[in-house]
Amino acid sequence: MTDKPLDAVTETALVSAEPIVVDPEVERRRRRVRITVALVILVLVALLPFYRSLGAYNYVLQIGVSIFAWIALASSWNILGGYTGYISLGHNVFYGVGAYVSALLLIHLGISPFLSAALAGLVALALGLLAGLVTFRTQGPSFIISTIALLFIVLVWFDAWSLTGGSNGLSLPLPPFSREWLRVPFYYAMLLAALAAVFLGHRVQHSKFGLALRAIGADQVKAEVAGINTRLFKVLAFALSAFIPGVVGAIFAYSISYVRPTIFFLIAVGARMVLMTIIGGRGTVAGPVIGATLIILLNEASLTYFGATELNLVITGALLVIVLLFFPAGIVGSLRERGKLPAFLDWD
Repeated sequence: MTDKPLDAVTETALVSAEPIVVDPEVERRRRRVRITVALVILVLVALLPFYRSLGAYNYVLQIGVSIFAWIALASSWNILGGYTGYISLGHNVFYGVGAYVSALLLIHLGISPFLSAALAGLVALALGLLAGLVTFRTQGPSFIISTIALLFIVLVWFDAWSLTGGSNGLSLPLPPFSREWLRVPFYYAMLLAALAAVFLGHRVQHSKFGLALRAIGADQVKAEVAGINTRLFKVLAFALSAFIPGVVGAIFAYSISYVRPTIFFLIAVGARMVLMTIIGGRGTVAGPVIGATLIILLNEASLTYFGATELNLVITGALLVIVLLFFPAGIVGSLRERGKLPAFLDWD
């Protein structure tokens, strides 16, 4: 049997069947370009008041503030819940503590929350370290219950503490900005907080620290056998995930000009962080971003067409069911498993 030379059609078919290999450096450049374009657009949204009225302009900026705030909160929660697998339903404690720290500094010392936000984040981080030392004495469902207990303790405390205004809360001085530019500083501050949270999540994802957290999430016993100090890493993850929520709380409180326990210390607020991360994809960098954006836009559309009714909860619940049925690992995680994740969402 002799080998016959390939004809031109067969050779062309074989060549075309070869997989196309993309140069990693080229892909990195494309990613940088996409990120740069996206950031330029986000920056210009607040600088170009091209909307039909001032009300529409401020409305768009307020939606941006909400999206960025929840991206930051969900991305921060993901450091703990996404990588270690420990579900915290009381993470909004740090969100609320940051709000109260900045509010008290503004009222008693006149320090702008834009300046005290970092300090509020550090206070939240310290509280997260302390809370981690206590709550991580438990595991599984007991850990979830311990975070809920932490939330209730803080809620009752702030509800009765005269320094924080008790259940009535505190009214804050209005920001010294003109009406036309009132939302702009908050838009950029929340954008920076969201970028910081996403960057932090990316750094954790690609670090030895993040590798240890994922090992704990996969099998804590094996991680301990491998020499990982699991309790130390979990406590550090808890503290690290508390910093950005403290910053976000400080900025958000100033944007609405008052703080009250029922705004920040409700279990629904903490559950929303979990919901957004699960829908987008736990343990991924882009997942919380997608989940937060999708939920906020869906809620805004629901409020616009149906008003503030119980139907909003039904729509959110329906979205969760659909995602869990068709995207069991979240939108980003499931698309990656199927090899269909778009390049602009592949941040891991």
